Amino acid sequence: MNNQPHLLVIDGMALLFRSFYATSVMGHFQYLPDGRPSNGVQGFARHVLTAQSIIKPSHIAICWDMGANSFRNELFEGYKTNRSEPPEEMIPQFDMAKEVSEWIGWKNIGEAGMEADDCIGSIVEKWKEEAQITIISGDKDLLQLLNPSTNIAFTKKGYSEYDVYTMERFKEEYAIEPHQFVDVKAFMGDSSDGYPGVKGIGPKTALQLIQKYGSVEGVLQNLDELKPGQRNKITDNLEMLKLSYRLASIEKNIPIKERLEALSVPEYSANTFDQLANKGFTSIAKHAYSLYPCI
Repeated sequence: MNNQPHLLVIDGMALLFRSFYATSVMGHFQYLPDGRPSNGVQGFARHVLTAQSIIKPSHIAICWDMGANSFRNELFEGYKTNRSEPPEEMIPQFDMAKEVSEWIGWKNIGEAGMEADDCIGSIVEKWKEEAQITIISGDKDLLQLLNPSTNIAFTKKGYSEYDVYTMERFKEEYAIEPHQFVDVKAFMGDSSDGYPGVKGIGPKTALQLIQKYGSVEGVLQNLDELKPGQRNKITDNLEMLKLSYRLASIEKNIPIKERLEALSVPEYSANTFDQLANKGFTSIAKHAYSLYPCI
């Protein structure tokens, strides 16, 4: 039996946005007594509580973007500029989500100038030898972090359905190693993040190139083997290819100051959730009592 700790790493930004849009589309903003909307936060916390009840981790960490910009915006002006500003009802919920996490007893992790993905990558790098790790997110970029001790559960439907990727499943589907996924992204780009990769090379061709040549560098060393059309596309977009590789690469060297013990799943108490209910977070409290009736 595996006695290693099981660390659940939550992409807080992904769950917060997902929860906000799932309810705001119907005009459900769940206002607090002071008038602030809380629909994203209440959905986020309910999602984490449900995930914990399903996965039963021993430790938990919530990762956040810290501010609107990261070092990637300095590398490339167009990074994520194609995304619209968050709706005004969402803006107060970024800090609110971190506060609620703290009240419940979850550890927030974020670093100025970095994205939640970079914190997740650094957590995986720090504890992959010591713990089983499950990441919950909706971001396929995280596939590059898969390893023998780390799985990714992509959000699928509601609070309880996930599309789970193991390292074995990834290798079977893509016929490359997870760390090579960055090289694929460098060629195909990412329209949601606003960087183009190599114009004219889509996901299928990008994957085939990496399957054959192993890396961006491997492709560049074998340009003479490629069809003239492909070779021209790559040479015409060489700087963007290299930049896209940098943008797609998740950082793994952010210093994570917390010790693993500090991320232990908290002991929930009725007092905690009663206080949350009194502040207006009634659906979080109700959900917690339904999942954990012993509190």
